Amino acid sequence: MGDPQVATPRRRARRAALQALYEVDATGHPVDNSLNWVLEEDDLDETSTAFARDLAHQVMRRVEELDAEIGRYAPAWPVAQLAIVDRNILRIAICEMKVGKDTPIKVIINEAVELARTFGSDSSQRFVNGVLGAIAKASLDQSPQGIDSEHTS
Repeated sequence: MGDPQVATPRRRARRAALQALYEVDATGHPVDNSLNWVLEEDDLDETSTAFARDLAHQVMRRVEELDAEIGRYAPAWPVAQLAIVDRNILRIAICEMKVGKDTPIKVIINEAVELARTFGSDSSQRFVNGVLGAIAKASLDQSPQGIDSEHTS
């Protein structure tokens, strides 16, 4: 499957979206200002830049819905008290699960865990994996054909 240390264009785009969303969450800056600054620093191709922008905007449009979903699957952890990086990794992944149709759920979870490994605390990987795994299982249980069927067509 390739070297996990090599960042694919999509992984780099997710990282850029995470960095912009982290800044927005921490400072209240407008998302476009944060995206412009992050994307200026990164050398992404046009497709990856568009993916990062779209992902960050999709998350911002759905923050309340995404936070409610996090709250449902991590009830012991109030969303507002989560580490900013963990909260935004979860938002990105859940948004991709709900909105994106071109990335398999397992890939979304793996990418989120990699972001947590890179940017989060020692417990972030397990936490992110647990929450996203529960969401994936619930989605699979609700879909007679399975969660991947909607993402592979």
